[in-house]
Amino acid sequence: MSSHEYDVIIVGTGPAGLGAAFHLAEHSPSLSILMIDREKICSGGLLNDCKQNYTYPIGFAVENWTTEEAARLLPLVEKWLQPTIKEKQNLEVYQRRAERLGVTLLDVRQAHVGTDRSRDLIQRLLDELTRRGVQFLLEREVTDVSDDTAGTGVVIAGTETIRGRKVLVAPGRKGFSFLQQVMERMGIAYIDNVVDVGIRVETTANNYPIVNDYYDPKFLFPDGVRTFCTNSGYARVVLERYQGFSLVNGHALSEQQAGNDLVNFALLKTIGLKDPVRSGQQMAVFLARLANEIGGGMPLMQRVGDFRMGKRSTTETFNEDLYLFSPSCPVTAGDLGLAVPAKIMRHIWTALKKLDTIVPGVLHPSTIMYYPEIKMYANKPAFLDRHFRVSTNVYMAGDGAGTSRGITGAWASGIRVAEGILHGK
Repeated sequence: MSSHEYDVIIVGTGPAGLGAAFHLAEHSPSLSILMIDREKICSGGLLNDCKQNYTYPIGFAVENWTTEEAARLLPLVEKWLQPTIKEKQNLEVYQRRAERLGVTLLDVRQAHVGTDRSRDLIQRLLDELTRRGVQFLLEREVTDVSDDTAGTGVVIAGTETIRGRKVLVAPGRKGFSFLQQVMERMGIAYIDNVVDVGIRVETTANNYPIVNDYYDPKFLFPDGVRTFCTNSGYARVVLERYQGFSLVNGHALSEQQAGNDLVNFALLKTIGLKDPVRSGQQMAVFLARLANEIGGGMPLMQRVGDFRMGKRSTTETFNEDLYLFSPSCPVTAGDLGLAVPAKIMRHIWTALKKLDTIVPGVLHPSTIMYYPEIKMYANKPAFLDRHFRVSTNVYMAGDGAGTSRGITGAWASGIRVAEGILHGK
């Protein structure tokens, strides 16, 4: 076991970790900071598509935030990410239609980088931090975190211990299970009772023309259903591989690229579990594995036209002349009714019908519904203070720790951790 000493160790180079690092390096340049990531480059939303929302409460876990706190920190997020805010038009038309159906369309300040340009943004951020003296340890996986009489630090690959005066653990949604293991080993109380389960819808831009007026429209429907992460221009549905199963997600290239005239977006239902069933993550894993089992190891896709008629989709039904486009992510054609819990599907389908009234065309028979799309940010650690401290010298922040639900909220969470570290140093 080798031993090193840093003032601050940050696990994860996503937006929460970057937010903390920039704030620390700017306000206390003498601090020695080490950022560790198991990937070559930070992943998650910053790498994939890189959509940013600058209006509270989008991207924030409201139980940990106030409007005033978000308003104070969002300009600091904007300072480093340097977004180009996208213009919107005809918003009132869609809002009036939505209100008649009991639906809310939020007016959100948004920016979009695109999967093809996100690496350039990330490299700019990492180069700036390097210039400020921050050190990086990439392609090295943290397997444990300690904060006890033996000292504070992290363990790399189960063998190498790196000591730090303070540790921020911010591994993102894919680090959900890792965070739970750390909390259980350290005796940190947490609850995990919320999960977002839904589908990703793919159609043509002609059938969802609102994207010409509002890049990522945020609709809030009754029954806890909402639209999330709309992609257009050159848009595609992609697979996210987890241990033992795959989920679907959506990406889009920047506006500088030629379009493919497709649109995709998620419809998610928020589920809060009650005792005795408490684990949102375990429910999510069970549902994902069930869908992948039915799909022969892959997620499922079904045409709206087939779903309406109560029959499964087949490979052949995706090629008939009624259908306008080929799936951008050709997973297993099947029947969502076999995999999606009935109550969830009923609420999602009701939301889709209302959306088709607000934006006529989205329920064209050729529209594809992919499943599962599941967001696992249900961890709620028992924080000791408003700076997301979970033990004497360890902090947790970002989507995986339940303080945020997107890039800007995660970055702001990192700033709050940094302020706590600076206040106590």
